[in-house]
Amino acid sequence: MSVLTGMPDAGLGDVIITRPLAQAGVLAQRVTALGRHAIIFPLLDILPLAEQAPLQRALSDLSDYALIAFVSPNAIDAAFAARPDWPADIPIAVVGEGSRQALARHGVTGEHYTIISPTDADRTDSDTLLVELDLDALRGKQVLIVRGETGRPLLSDALRAVGVQVTLLAAYRRAAPKFDDARRSELKRLLCCQNDWIVTSSEALRFFTQMVAQLDITDGVAKMQQQRIIVSHIRIAETARALGFSNITLTRSGDDGLLAALQSRS
Repeated sequence: MSVLTGMPDAGLGDVIITRPLAQAGVLAQRVTALGRHAIIFPLLDILPLAEQAPLQRALSDLSDYALIAFVSPNAIDAAFAARPDWPADIPIAVVGEGSRQALARHGVTGEHYTIISPTDADRTDSDTLLVELDLDALRGKQVLIVRGETGRPLLSDALRAVGVQVTLLAAYRRAAPKFDDARRSELKRLLCCQNDWIVTSSEALRFFTQMVAQLDITDGVAKMQQQRIIVSHIRIAETARALGFSNITLTRSGDDGLLAALQSRS
């Protein structure tokens, strides 16, 4: 079920936040503070692994690793649920401000931990993280990458290419949300007018198109493609274009960039 918050700003439409439910609330509050009407309509679910024991075993002894990299806030939350007492002597790498905030929620900050992340605020991803890593120092050592069951191999491939020993550890899984009658009705309503859709995952966009294809409405796909899509990474923008979206706004990384794009329309 979606969550509606705030009073609508006439003429601007609603702001649809498509993040997984657990991550959407804070952004919805910030959207509301701008005077916009926020609707939480997740296009992606983050689920625990079917079996937690392998994750717990893998995290029980981290002493062999020279670096632990988390690909997302979801990876951080899942790992800390499996092992709350995180060692302070192993450097941590993350790809964005959202992940730094997730670490902070678990008591891990730069005051007591070494945290490496991209310094370019306009783009935070695996490519820009690699620029910050001391690859020469990591050569021949072991690095643990905590991620979902599936994901892009760019970071692991780049590290292996320079002689780093990489272990990939799945900590959660992604899935399409349940698409029941209530969600169908709401999606039909949201497509009837022009809204701003905040999308922070290419996979969520693909699930979006699959949902719309299941609706029994005329020109549903065309109505979806005409919606305003606000994305925070060039790869998501490329996915949106490939799926036929025609009104795409690419912002700098992080929630501040997404909110700035909304403010520019007010």
